[in-house]
Amino acid sequence: MAKNKTKTMPKHRSLHETVEFFETHDMGDYMDAMPEAHFDINLQRRTHVIALDDDLADKVTAIARAKHVPSQTLINSWLREKIMEQAKVAS
Repeated sequence: MAKNKTKTMPKHRSLHETVEFFETHDMGDYMDAMPEAHFDINLQRRTHVIALDDDLADKVTAIARAKHVPSQTLINSWLREKIMEQAKVAS
């Protein structure tokens, strides 16, 4: 079985030339010639899955459709309102 040899990547004068080159060439052939990339990822938002009763989910979905908003947006809005009400009662 023949060994895969990494091809030498040609020099490009611009990012545009590099993009055009890889539109017609397999990037896998040049992986060893690619520079190492370092970056940080900071995920700020988390998603929580919460079970709803079927009839409740159906009603929320119907109201959200009538308001032309996603169900998730409507539920978040209602929960924020309820939490603010409770915070006022508690203070």
